[in-house]
Amino acid sequence: MRYAIYFTPPPGDALTHAASVWLGRNVFSGLPVDHPVVPGLGLHEIAFHTALPRRTGFHATFKAPFRLAEGQTESSLLNRLMRFAGSIEPVALPRLEVARLGDFYGLLLSRTCPPLDHLAASVVQEFDAFRAPFSEAEIERRSPEGLSASQLANLHRWGHPYVMDEFRFHMTLTGPLLGKDFQRVEAALRHHFDPVLQERPVVANLALFVEREPGAPFQVHSLHPLGRISVRKIA
Repeated sequence: MRYAIYFTPPPGDALTHAASVWLGRNVFSGLPVDHPVVPGLGLHEIAFHTALPRRTGFHATFKAPFRLAEGQTESSLLNRLMRFAGSIEPVALPRLEVARLGDFYGLLLSRTCPPLDHLAASVVQEFDAFRAPFSEAEIERRSPEGLSASQLANLHRWGHPYVMDEFRFHMTLTGPLLGKDFQRVEAALRHHFDPVLQERPVVANLALFVEREPGAPFQVHSLHPLGRISVRKIA
């Protein structure tokens, strides 16, 4: 069993619906969803290009997947997560936009958001005591030879290369693509997602995801609203 602490919009959100259709799986129910019909990209191509993010589910990573450290339990993790979420106020994000990050596409912020960066770093630090350390074999599987010095230090210290100063908010929508596919996939993504990206999203919850066995799809275990009960915004 592995756990992860992510952001994902609530189940009734229009962005959740659009992402479930695009990826072909609802991350709350775990059930398959029919892919959309979009110009210029066949259903079989969408299924192929979304295979990797379909398994991990629609999310932005705060605390990357981890096994529980010795002496920690799911109950203790849930208790800490509920208390922590109640001490943090929701964060209004800049508008999201379809963009390419390396060789894959996702939803990225249209501009920087320091309060979000602070939240992400706080989650990494707050829950590191729950993370079992990596073995040398696990570190090797993460291709450390391709990381910068800062990213490698993060991998060893925090269990993920892209945290702290290396953090960049993104919600993955494809696996790695060939250059010849960039233009068609981007056009299809914009056609599908642009109508639901007009509103600024709010990080109003932290989501605990679970992977119940190696290779199994990640699924939402529970949502933990941010902010004091009297003032929190729950979608």
